[in-house]
Amino acid sequence: MFLKPSTTVVPTLDQDYPDWHQGRQHYALWYLEILEPELLAYLTALREHFSDILYTPNTRQFHITLFICGFFESVNAQGMAKRQGLKLDDDYGIEQLKQHQQQLKQCSHGNLRLCTGKINSFQSALFIEVQDPEQKLKQIRNALNLHHEEIAALEYCPHITIGLYKNAINSDDVFARIKEIQQQTFNIETQHITFGTYQAQILQGPLSAYYHHQLQQKSGMATT
Repeated sequence: MFLKPSTTVVPTLDQDYPDWHQGRQHYALWYLEILEPELLAYLTALREHFSDILYTPNTRQFHITLFICGFFESVNAQGMAKRQGLKLDDDYGIEQLKQHQQQLKQCSHGNLRLCTGKINSFQSALFIEVQDPEQKLKQIRNALNLHHEEIAALEYCPHITIGLYKNAINSDDVFARIKEIQQQTFNIETQHITFGTYQAQILQGPLSAYYHHQLQQKSGMATT
């Protein structure tokens, strides 16, 4: 999962992945939007600094992934029709979304307060670590897991992706470049989490928000 010294990064291939999407277009997830201007400027500068080794074009907004849902059926009707209504293990429907919404409303989260950490790397992507001192992300993920098993679940590591690698370069070169950066840390506070999708056939295409869940205070109620 994490990039190790003296190995080779895993590059993103510029191609379609029909065996994965099977005609479906919209892949869904719960995520946190990054809205802090100073943090966005820092992330944009990092993406530009490493642009020679990262996959382009990349129009996906900086975000923190919370939970991977799968292909959203309500906007994948054409793909479903092509498969004659066959439901796959990574399909995600309106009823599952309603269950997630209801489960989240029963939780008293309050605002999320996070902070960024160091620049790090997975085997396939450069990212910034995200620290969750109150463990609220874990609580939200536990709530989402009650009614729908996460797709391709791995050990969860909150992070903000800077970009995917475009070439099979040596990891030592990546680590050396990270050490050269004067790194910064930022606080993140948000009052809502977002359910949205991206187009599976567009590599690193933009996220489209579908629903915002307001994080209720201890004495309040969630709103939609």
